[in-house]
Amino acid sequence: MTEREFHDFMRTGWSPVGRSVTELRQASFHAERRKALSDAFPGETIVVPTGREQVRANDMHYRFRAGSDFAWLTGDLDPEGVLVLHATASGHDAVLYRRPGRGVDSEEYFASLQYGELWRGRRETLAESTTMLGIECRDLQDLDPVLDRIARGRVRVLRDLDADIDARFAVETPAAPETTGSGLAFTLAELRLVKDPWELEQLQEAVDATVRGFEDVARILPPTGTVPERLIEGVFGARARVEGNGVGYESVVAAGPNATTVHWTANTGRTRSGELILMDMGVEGRNLYTADLTRTLPVSGSFTAVQREVYDIVLAAQQAGIDAIKPGVSIRAIRQACMEVLAEGVQDLGLLPRAAGGVSATDSPRYRRWTLHGFGHMLGIDVHDCAASWPDRFQHGVIEENHVLTVEPGLYFQPNDELVPEELRGIGIRIEDDVHVTADGCRNLSAALPRHATEVENWLAAQRESGPRIPTEL
Repeated sequence: MTEREFHDFMRTGWSPVGRSVTELRQASFHAERRKALSDAFPGETIVVPTGREQVRANDMHYRFRAGSDFAWLTGDLDPEGVLVLHATASGHDAVLYRRPGRGVDSEEYFASLQYGELWRGRRETLAESTTMLGIECRDLQDLDPVLDRIARGRVRVLRDLDADIDARFAVETPAAPETTGSGLAFTLAELRLVKDPWELEQLQEAVDATVRGFEDVARILPPTGTVPERLIEGVFGARARVEGNGVGYESVVAAGPNATTVHWTANTGRTRSGELILMDMGVEGRNLYTADLTRTLPVSGSFTAVQREVYDIVLAAQQAGIDAIKPGVSIRAIRQACMEVLAEGVQDLGLLPRAAGGVSATDSPRYRRWTLHGFGHMLGIDVHDCAASWPDRFQHGVIEENHVLTVEPGLYFQPNDELVPEELRGIGIRIEDDVHVTADGCRNLSAALPRHATEVENWLAAQRESGPRIPTEL
């Protein structure tokens, strides 16, 4: 049998694999988002790619994660798609260019390691995608001539996601706002700040799954002896894969002095009785929305006196930040509420002299030696959501209803810090919750995970009493 004869043989004898599809419930929300983007750029063509699979090694790729803005606008989570909003007299016509399944009688079906359905699984047809996503879908093969016809002076491109599209719309001068994409990225970030009802559901589901992941971890955390940080990381990761796509970011599992490293993700340490373990972890749901929670637990089951003293300072700072949150409050005011408590706590610990009467504890930046970071960030389809607008928001912005943000103050006393007493060295404590801004205040989405020291001790004891469990899909 020749190679041609073999290919002819492989193309025959397959029955078509049909699928009944309906429009996704969230499709109407995606349409509303595209309308908001259309209103922001009348008369301009808008190009938003999702990106391509990235090579991990040789012919192996990393697991693909859709571009956040693209997913927010379309609901399509597959690689290589490109959304084009074609300008019309009344707004824009939205077209999604994506790679469809070629069918069982195509050579791609069996011969392409990257796209073949025998290798990668079935892909939706264009008709199925159009129905599911509620947007006109066309073959990605038809995109090039469409892009060729776009007027260069009236196009906005979301950059750094598809190198070929970036090159096609190369920026000739830094002062060309039509093609830099900076205005588009900023506008998308601003639009994404206010969460719609479906997004709030997705975030609550991610938070609830994360709470269950913390419970799983507490159940295998021994009060004596020792376990590796990576075991804890793996147990939480199992919950994240069962209930979502995986973790929303690299899990921080920091035992003992490792907790003083804010972004400790090596997770090469081990737990020890009498020390603390700081865990910053979040499940990313099936539709990409992620939780972001941090708890600091006493490995033995009970905080020591000095651990509880520091813990209570951090908790009070977090509560001050949460209490400050309501529509119209500036982001800087929320940060100040947290930092004021932390700075006064540092003074109470005897690390800084008290300022003269009427002078704020935060007037001197010295307290920041032990706080290191701010109070939190926006949360949504990215763990650090809407990053393109955050610097401006942080300086000048206010909180609005249906924003979602984290509140996560911390205190970190390095093992080699000679300015703190020995009993504090190696203690790192952070408490983080995810908060939904309501009409008259806020709602703690992660309230099911205890925060107060005694409640944390009781919760940890109850989880240990329940015993280990294997994550199962709800």
